[in-house]
Amino acid sequence: MSRRRHRPDARDLHGILLLDKPLGMSSNKALQMAIAILHAAKGGHTGALDPLATGLLPLCFGEATKIAGNLLGSRKAYLAECRLGITTTTADLEGEVLDQRPVPSLDETAIEAALATMRGCIVQVPPAYSALKQGGEPLYLKARRGEVVQAPPRQVDIHRLELVSHTENTLSLYVECGSGTYVRSLAVDLGEKLGCGAHLSALRRLWVEPFREPAMVTLDELREAAEQGSEAADGLILPLSAGVADLPALHLGAAAGQAVSQGRQIDWPIGHPRAYSAAFDHDGRLLALVDCDEQGRIRILRGFNLPAAI
Repeated sequence: MSRRRHRPDARDLHGILLLDKPLGMSSNKALQMAIAILHAAKGGHTGALDPLATGLLPLCFGEATKIAGNLLGSRKAYLAECRLGITTTTADLEGEVLDQRPVPSLDETAIEAALATMRGCIVQVPPAYSALKQGGEPLYLKARRGEVVQAPPRQVDIHRLELVSHTENTLSLYVECGSGTYVRSLAVDLGEKLGCGAHLSALRRLWVEPFREPAMVTLDELREAAEQGSEAADGLILPLSAGVADLPALHLGAAAGQAVSQGRQIDWPIGHPRAYSAAFDHDGRLLALVDCDEQGRIRILRGFNLPAAI
């Protein structure tokens, strides 16, 4: 989701902020606050975190909003806490209690046996209280009106699902998953497999590819930097190129770089893998996301209009 600010002090800002979203705040509210602090002309986030979740929310500004979709579809990792014995309407602790059941005595062997069935490519039913749309309307609006909502099941990829720690009625899990995964649904499904029900009681996003070891910035830290001046605040913004660091880099000479920046086709460089790549000019400026067409020429998938210094 992106926002453009129509204000006299708005400025062009291009890059990515690795925000540590605070507890209790929506992703959109966090985005709006960051835009206001930075006086950015345009910004967007890369996939919402629920208000009760904290952790990494990459915010894209200016030309970086063009890769927000790429980051939305990236692999992500979470630390999730599941409360056993209680199910809720929203599958997290915000909802009303649906059912309470006794929690059986569970050892790590029993928990691992349940987790093992939930790894790999699995079928998941998203929560009724979700932003998925049905008939053009988010499901959570229908659910709030009391309508019976059944989200269609879909396949998701669970790359890692590991027990971190547990108490009598709480499990702490490390989750590494692909795009479209609802950790709330994982908590619900795990609770059913353990025979007692469960809901998600806490969630923190640890990383989003390609930001595997993110140096996250809080809104307070961003505000304090902005009070020192735009240069200090801008020092917290990563260049757009950081968001494509996991792609092969295609470095072009002056003439080829100029052609790509103008949208003209050129031959794919000999010896470079014909794969989805990030194309840079001879000064290291990111020009476009490209691949190779059937004629062996560069096909521009997404072009960027960045200042020479970025």
